[in-house]
Amino acid sequence: MNQSSRSISRRLLAILLATVLFWWGWTPKIALAQRSTTVQPSKTPTSKVQTSIQPYLERVIKELTEFRLDNGMKFIVLERHQAPVVSFVTYADVGGVDEPDGKTGVAHFLEHLAFKGTTSIGTTNYQAEKPLLERLEQLDTQIRAAKANGKQDEVTRLQATFKEVEAQAAKLVKQNEMGQIVEQAGGVGLNATTSTEATRYFYSFPANKVELWMSLESDRFLDPVIRREFYKEKDVILEERRMRVENSPIGLMVEKFIDTAYKVHPYRRPVIGYDQDIRNLTPEDVQKFFETYYVPSNITVAVVGDVKPAEVKKLAQTYFGRYKAAPKPQSKIPVEPQQTQKREVTVELPSQPFYFEGYHRPAITHPDNAAYDIIGALLSNGRTSRLYKSLVEQQRLALNAQGFSGFPGDKYPNLMLFYALTAPGHTVDELAVALRQEIDKLKTEPVSATELERVKTQARAGLLRSLDSNMGMAQQLLEYEVKTGSWRNLFKQLDEIIAVTPADIQRVAKATFTPENRTVGKLLSKKA
Repeated sequence: MNQSSRSISRRLLAILLATVLFWWGWTPKIALAQRSTTVQPSKTPTSKVQTSIQPYLERVIKELTEFRLDNGMKFIVLERHQAPVVSFVTYADVGGVDEPDGKTGVAHFLEHLAFKGTTSIGTTNYQAEKPLLERLEQLDTQIRAAKANGKQDEVTRLQATFKEVEAQAAKLVKQNEMGQIVEQAGGVGLNATTSTEATRYFYSFPANKVELWMSLESDRFLDPVIRREFYKEKDVILEERRMRVENSPIGLMVEKFIDTAYKVHPYRRPVIGYDQDIRNLTPEDVQKFFETYYVPSNITVAVVGDVKPAEVKKLAQTYFGRYKAAPKPQSKIPVEPQQTQKREVTVELPSQPFYFEGYHRPAITHPDNAAYDIIGALLSNGRTSRLYKSLVEQQRLALNAQGFSGFPGDKYPNLMLFYALTAPGHTVDELAVALRQEIDKLKTEPVSATELERVKTQARAGLLRSLDSNMGMAQQLLEYEVKTGSWRNLFKQLDEIIAVTPADIQRVAKATFTPENRTVGKLLSKKA
């Protein structure tokens, strides 16, 4: 394989692993989690690197308005009049960790169904469609019962009837009508994501379409038709799981690794859900989950762009004020016990060998959060990082070596994860030794002022880049508002990063990178 081919292979594998990790619920944090290998250190002088972000924060404070409706729903509105556009993000404080046992995947399933429309959008005749959807649910229940009782002839007959009714219901569906409405009105980026901790719905509109967004988004969660194309969407999700887990060595490895690293915390479960759980989900399961978690007090909205806060508030009261108030749901998340001995999982599959190593670390609200981010950046932030320079460029043990802090989420105590792809002729055990040598240096050798300055410069540049766009700003304001209690912590984070010292890094590294806190995953090559 020539140098160009190897480079392409590395990129493709990095993209594949990043896709799997994202699907697992991981969403990269701002600032130090920008993992692009093309990012170069800023040329900002040291004196400016150490400058507080306080002036930027003060400017945002002047332009930001926040209010809460009587039903408990909160809005964050940031005026930006540079262009006549506005971005909207609806943030539901619910994700994979909130799912009941045996119902994994329900949060992600609900996100899919939120695009199917309402009683007026997505259908040509809801009054005709409704009884067909109810009939499908009845038939599904009967099919399950017949299968359980081993009545194959009855199963075959019921499945034939099911297909007939499903075809009748499909004729009444207006495919992607919501998307078409958004597109015809000049909207872009209609999408959503589900993570371990949150579900986010987002898109952007021209500034004169604020009321249209209010109408569409409020109806979407006030009047959803969860049963529409439910079984069709289930097949789509099952196929997604097959592609990214059952038929993916890396997907299987990640699933087994995280299940080894966690014993009781729901971080151990994949956001897409387990195969059998997905198959057993019913419209009633999804409806119950929706009614529990999609209440006004559990939803926060960010509106960023060319808007007038007074107009946004008035429209929000008109459209979202229709939601009935309900208490914010209290999830009972089990606390993961402290790990007291090394854990390891080995998987043999037809794949290039991969090595994974993870360490438990505290949540985003912990006082040492900035120090963990600095450590993650020092070790694995692009081609200038220690792991890349040592394992890939100097020792040539790996084709790629990366990692990050905050997997598979950061709202609760999580993992600092490192991973590397072996170079031809080398083993995962060699990678393990080399990786640990770089980790141990953080415990024994103070980080130089030059290296620490570079990372802090990258942090500032990464933060400001993430806030350049209206959508980026909206998303990050919400992440910090919901997870830490105030959007202001988004800006305080940089000052905390700048305050990290070499002594902080050594202290945190010594406490974290211990053998008893380590989880190892080895994906070994097996001939097909």
